[in-house]
Amino acid sequence: MIVLGLTGSIGMGKSTAATALRRLGVPLYDADAEIHRMLGRGGAAVAAVERAFPGVRGEDGAVDRKALGQRVFGRPEELRRLEKILHPMVRAVERQWVARARARGAGLVVLDIPLLFETDRIDRIDGVIVVSSPSRLQRARVMRRPGMSAERFAAILNSQLPDREKRRRADFVVHTGLSRARAARRLAGIVRRVRQGEWRRSARLRRLRGRTACAKS
Repeated sequence: MIVLGLTGSIGMGKSTAATALRRLGVPLYDADAEIHRMLGRGGAAVAAVERAFPGVRGEDGAVDRKALGQRVFGRPEELRRLEKILHPMVRAVERQWVARARARGAGLVVLDIPLLFETDRIDRIDGVIVVSSPSRLQRARVMRRPGMSAERFAAILNSQLPDREKRRRADFVVHTGLSRARAARRLAGIVRRVRQGEWRRSARLRRLRGRTACAKS
């Protein structure tokens, strides 16, 4: 089974790409959606996050994501503390999801992971799709989001690997700045190549894994 990662910087059109892949019949694991469930009412991460950040649980029993964001925004140490809680839990669910897909005989699955490169989560990825668009369009998309500010946008960009570096590391780049239809056709072509065996697991990622392992040793 081929496991592709789907990633891209904020405002690059990753959610649209994920929707297009689902329409093509590709099983897709959404890491962000899983975090939403874990932080929601009755979610597996609520108690641990509340212990680490007292007062962020709302009256409905869910973590108030806005309040939590204010606690970690611009505070790298606090953000890392939150990530140490969430990332292992998300990865455990992901492993179970991949195992079920493999048991069903899926030949191709996609893991939608916004911070794929930033969190060194390439150890079980065979190749990467990066979505990209011109920076001016990216900014326009992001600034339309509720509660977004120029300061917050700049901080998010500073915390993410630059788009040009993500494109350099990618096996497939999908440009979303022209039209959704063109991006969808590009994704359909990628899926067709992989399913027909016209693409092999990424030698580029194997080299990157090796460099990451050396850096950690």
